[in-house]
Amino acid sequence: MRRRLKGFCGLQRKRIEIEGIVQGVGFRPFVYQIARLHGVRGWVCNDSRGVMIEAEGASLSLDSFLSDLRDKIPPLAEITRFDVTDCPLQGDKQFVIRGSVEAAGKTARITPDTHVCEACLGELFDPADRRYRYPFINCTHCGPRFSIVTGIPYDRDKSTMVDFAMCDACREEYEDPSSRRFHAQPNACPDCGPQVRLLSAQGQPLLEIDDPVAATAELLRQGRIVAIKGLGGFHLAVDAGHSEAVAELRRRKARDEKPFALMVRDLEAARALVRIDAAEQALLTSTARPIVLLDQVPEHGLSPLVAPRNRSFGVMLPYTPLHHLLLHENFRALVMTSANISDEPIVYRNDDAPQRLCGIADAYLVHDRRIHTRTDDSIARVLADRPMMLRRSRGYVPRAVSLSSPRPAVLALGAELKNTLCLTQGDRAFLSQHIGDLKNHEVYRALEQSAAHLEEILATRPAVLAHDLHPDYLSTHYAQARDELPRVAVQHHHAHLASCLADNGVDAPAIGVIFDGIGLGLDGTIWGGEFLVGDFENFRRAGHLACLPMPGGDAATREPRRMALSALLHAYGEDIPQLSHDDGFTDQERRLLQQMVARKLNSPLTSSCGRLFDAVAALAGVRQVVSYEGQAALELEQAIERGDGAAAYRFEIRNDGDLLVCDPAPLIRQVVEDVRAGHGPAWISIRFHNGLAQVITEVCRRIRLQTGLERVVLSGGVFQNRILTEKTNRILTEGGFDVLLHRQVPPNDGGLALGQAVIAGRRFGKKST
Repeated sequence: MRRRLKGFCGLQRKRIEIEGIVQGVGFRPFVYQIARLHGVRGWVCNDSRGVMIEAEGASLSLDSFLSDLRDKIPPLAEITRFDVTDCPLQGDKQFVIRGSVEAAGKTARITPDTHVCEACLGELFDPADRRYRYPFINCTHCGPRFSIVTGIPYDRDKSTMVDFAMCDACREEYEDPSSRRFHAQPNACPDCGPQVRLLSAQGQPLLEIDDPVAATAELLRQGRIVAIKGLGGFHLAVDAGHSEAVAELRRRKARDEKPFALMVRDLEAARALVRIDAAEQALLTSTARPIVLLDQVPEHGLSPLVAPRNRSFGVMLPYTPLHHLLLHENFRALVMTSANISDEPIVYRNDDAPQRLCGIADAYLVHDRRIHTRTDDSIARVLADRPMMLRRSRGYVPRAVSLSSPRPAVLALGAELKNTLCLTQGDRAFLSQHIGDLKNHEVYRALEQSAAHLEEILATRPAVLAHDLHPDYLSTHYAQARDELPRVAVQHHHAHLASCLADNGVDAPAIGVIFDGIGLGLDGTIWGGEFLVGDFENFRRAGHLACLPMPGGDAATREPRRMALSALLHAYGEDIPQLSHDDGFTDQERRLLQQMVARKLNSPLTSSCGRLFDAVAALAGVRQVVSYEGQAALELEQAIERGDGAAAYRFEIRNDGDLLVCDPAPLIRQVVEDVRAGHGPAWISIRFHNGLAQVITEVCRRIRLQTGLERVVLSGGVFQNRILTEKTNRILTEGGFDVLLHRQVPPNDGGLALGQAVIAGRRFGKKST
């Protein structure tokens, strides 16, 4: 007892250094409040690595303080390092928040942009509150972060909120430890903060408008298209129940059939449109507020043009106060699609919007809070009862992926489609927001800007660049342009394998089933249906789908009917059968394509599973020509009705030296037989999916016999397909395999940069030692 009393009375002082997501999330006010609670004196400040604290008090008080400091952190915070050391007593009289300081080695993390919290929402709709209907209400628990940050440590002067000087009332809140806005950097109110304006189609202010938000809602009710500035850029919005408006948006944006995203007021409104299970609800209502793919309910009441030939809607909840104000105007749902012209980045600057969206938007709802980094909405779905990212951007970036060990700083440049970047720092990998398809100069500029911003906010200069093996990708050109740095070229499908391993925190060999559209192989052909054996350093090709010609090269990715013709030639030779449905070719066109394949003219070979999906979709009469990437495969998946079905099409597996080759010729002949027998797309699709799952399992079983490996990675864009992925995962698991799926980064090319980074880091690290 005397020992305990002595400890209680004796003063101690501790220095606590904390890293992780601890800036911009109310961490310093939290520290201040628990220090006051436990009678601890000292100080807390931000530095370039995170948060630094010196705390002085009785030992038991300090113990309680440290316990709360670890276990009761703010909702948006995340701690990755928590170091405590003794230091000399200073005799502080109180606990204070100090100004930010610079420290050697900037490792402070910026938190992602976050949806408006419930407390702020209560104030937003409270007529007695001074921020009533103020579209920029926020506190330390919510609001903009990554999109407005210009540097670290995270303070107002290193964000775009530097443009707005706080009024006396906001300054009082900012300095009041009992306030939810204590040291909230984006703090503002109608008297001192950002403002919204409604502009005409020509970009001129509509001065007679008293309430721009209400006027915008009225325009939407009239069927007008309004460009609305949000957290990371502009959306093009229309009333989702107004078919003429949706059709006009499709016409003006030249987006024929790709589904539009929807924003709904709340969960109740969402349930009127889609089915939502517990896992999907958790994802939909998470702090990231992504677009979630959900099954439609019958009689949903929205325009059929929102998602043509699709049984799902992409739904998100409002995440800014401005969105909430609009959705409270009694819309069942608003179409909220990224404001851009096809193949260009999302528009995010006020002065660019009227020029780049000319002829599309009827009006512009803008605000004067600058967006420093544009960020598209994230997209996710629940697969195998867990969330899977399909596009990782707003709400998730720049949250780090933990790596198994520290490695040299690598800037990985991703691929041509769904491009993202990845910059590593020690044992963390930081992926950029979604940049897009690198098809023009505007997207290339966005890549350059994103690379510079990542290096700035992480204060990390890369030691090496990683890029795709393909020499013509613009991401490869960027790597070549930075000729002062060494480069590592990484094979596309090896990067997919490594990405999934890193996503799951595994640094060990695995069987990689990598199914996607296209990627340059080591032999110069186009790969895409691969069975690999490898790890972060090396890989070998253990098997693949049999190669089919792509008549016309890239044209075959836009016209699944070309792949159908190629598959028929592969299965039957020149004596190809006639099918009941029309593929749209004239006899002359068909003969020309057959000659191209026979003479090997502009008909590169591919093992792509994505192209096999195209072939089957066209043969089944689902889709002959696509208007967006992956459309045929998506609609083939969507054709499946409820239920499993036991039938499966058959591949022939043969040995070609050391390779296992899965030949789809028997499968193609079975598809033709079913079409001729009058079976519809639903029957053909389920048999095709079953056949793929079974051949994957059989090839993995044979590789296991050769290698002893039981860990299987499923990666590549094909594994966004819920039916194939869940079926394959179940069969492999039942067969004793340890199956790894993507969770933190997408299985498509949006997660490729992570794999490039860990491979290049391992290779370059070994080369440097």
